Amino acid sequence: MHIHGKTKLGFFPLPVSAAKTLKSYLAFPSQFSALDPCAGDGVAFTALLEGTGGQRYAIEIDAYRAAQARALGHEVLQANTMDVRCPVESLSLLYLNPPYDWEAGQSGNQRMELVFLEHTYRWLKSEGVLIFVIPKTRLKPCARLLADHFKDIQVLRLTEPECGRFHQIAVLAARRNKHERLRDSTLVETQQSLERVALQEDLALLTETPISTYTVPESGPAEFSNTGIPLDDVEDLLPRSSAYRQVVRALVHEPNNVRGRPLTPLHGGHVGLLCTAGLLNGMFGEGDRRHIAFWRSVKFVDHWEEAEDDTRVLHDRERFSHELTLIFSDGETQVLTHEKAQPA
Repeated sequence: MHIHGKTKLGFFPLPVSAAKTLKSYLAFPSQFSALDPCAGDGVAFTALLEGTGGQRYAIEIDAYRAAQARALGHEVLQANTMDVRCPVESLSLLYLNPPYDWEAGQSGNQRMELVFLEHTYRWLKSEGVLIFVIPKTRLKPCARLLADHFKDIQVLRLTEPECGRFHQIAVLAARRNKHERLRDSTLVETQQSLERVALQEDLALLTETPISTYTVPESGPAEFSNTGIPLDDVEDLLPRSSAYRQVVRALVHEPNNVRGRPLTPLHGGHVGLLCTAGLLNGMFGEGDRRHIAFWRSVKFVDHWEEAEDDTRVLHDRERFSHELTLIFSDGETQVLTHEKAQPA
């Protein structure tokens, strides 16, 4: 995953319009249990189950997004999904949009799409419905598991512009009864068929007029348990650790703290040096305009050319200027430079 994706913890949510379209492929009973093990802010899961009477469970590792999903009415467990346990065959619907990344271990690292599917598919009861949103190229590693444990598999291409960036598809399938055993030849044929689909460009589109629908079976409440450590509590307790205090000076650069009154008034150059040295960074303002300010020095390169007889002379000039980044309490951000703001 690119560094931008890692800073978001792999959070690339399904557009609400696509979730509503997927809903038209499902027929819901009056009572059922559904899970989103990578819930994010819970908006897509809400759109998928809007107006139904199901029990909505969610797992999210990020504390802020877990709180957002909880505010939408989901029963959220803040944890790493790999640390969560659930009795097998407890759920009627599994909506899985996992991180698009690799495992990070010493060896044998697999794609996270397959890891999440292997960990959670057992929680689906027989005839339970799977909605699996992944990049098309990641269907091949999951083909064997899908062929072995699911039936009535549909692979549909998502049409929203945001989904086109990752070539996302939606795999819809029903969990096969564990007593149903396919012949080896049939299993291999199904697997190879799915692997060929991963190479096709003209996949069927996800439209609002489904060719066939999936009936979500009834189920009661589900139980989930977290076997991992409470990450937020550990983060809060870490600064009190004696081991942390011993290594913090080597690991974390302590900000400079300069106090005092200048002997003479500061002119613009002095202020600029203080800013780019990080001595004027911090929190300022009150109420809605409370913000964090961060200064830095940025190099700019000016390009221009001159004509001398029949010769073109190219010039490059490097210069440094200040850049100020502001982050306001409501999430608004601004980056101020020496350049004039472009008209909207």
